Amino acid sequence: MRYVDEFRDPELITRASEEIYRLADPARHYRIMEVCGGHTHAIYRFGLKDVLPSNIELIHGPGCPVCVLPMGRIDDGLAVARNANVIFAAFGDMMRVPGAHGSPLEHKARGTDVRIVYSPADALQIARRNRDRHVMFFAIGFETTAPSTALTLMRAKAEGIANFSVFCNHVTIIPAIRAILDSPDMRLDAFIGPGHVSTVIGCRPYEWIARNEGKPVVTSGFEPLDLLQSIVMLLRQLQAGEARVENQYKRVVPWEGNRAALKAMAEVFQLRPYFEWRGLGFISQSALKIRDEYAEWDAEQRFPIPGTRVTDPKAAQCGEVLKGVLKPAQCKLFGNECTPEHPIGALMVSSEGSCAAYYNYEHRKAVAMVTSISSVA
Repeated sequence: MRYVDEFRDPELITRASEEIYRLADPARHYRIMEVCGGHTHAIYRFGLKDVLPSNIELIHGPGCPVCVLPMGRIDDGLAVARNANVIFAAFGDMMRVPGAHGSPLEHKARGTDVRIVYSPADALQIARRNRDRHVMFFAIGFETTAPSTALTLMRAKAEGIANFSVFCNHVTIIPAIRAILDSPDMRLDAFIGPGHVSTVIGCRPYEWIARNEGKPVVTSGFEPLDLLQSIVMLLRQLQAGEARVENQYKRVVPWEGNRAALKAMAEVFQLRPYFEWRGLGFISQSALKIRDEYAEWDAEQRFPIPGTRVTDPKAAQCGEVLKGVLKPAQCKLFGNECTPEHPIGALMVSSEGSCAAYYNYEHRKAVAMVTSISSVA
């Protein structure tokens, strides 16, 4: 299959790995953050750490939108859903994310009308078919999914569909990266730039990281060779003492971004003054809100929102893992109280969450190895 098979070619992967070994200074320890949760998933899925030198450490960033959403926002959305006239619609990866009073799936079991949709357009279609009910779409995601929400709101306004609204939780990637760089306990050498977000915003928004912070950035695809080639490109910059933004994912990512998507977002959304992120606290101008021109379709303006603030369970160390301070397995609850089947923290729920990715690939592999050794003994 084009753009898949050639990026999983064993010979090319071996050559890329050899080049990484050649470029990596054995006297230096490299800390490279992959911002995107999709990259974290791919790194574990394909076992890419096994083909890297031990002095290259991959740090998992805050690029999983489900993971960075604070529990209070989930509770706020579900507070609206408890209205018998409301249908709560959300993506499937939101269904098991715990709030203070349970996840959307648990609320569904208690009788709340909770439905899984594959896109905001699906939620709008539910509203068309249920004119006597109100459909609230729980919107979540970085700039990757924000355009589809914007276009759906534009369609709802154009058709005059009054029984539809959006509870907007869209966040933006650049302020999160800035917060990471401002963190006193975080030292990074370079960034693997997010591939999905960049299909919308392009590569230009990352230039300040290279210019002001002196950190190279390479926007990467999600196949094994994509990520290994991106690491090669970063090491070449570091070896030369350079800091630039490069685009490895040229087959998908335009340097200037998707102009049509950016235009739709600009029409429907504006920046919030501040927004709370799980593990990172309040970050100014880091999230989107719906413009007043679309107030009729803004759930936060149509319904009373409690504005709930909930601290994460003390034993769960999601914040430290999100910031890259801790590895998933270093959390006290990892693999014991907190598993994908019974998640306590959001990082164990989403497939892009670093804890879920580590559990499904590294942890289970280690457990299987121990079991195999024990059976032989």
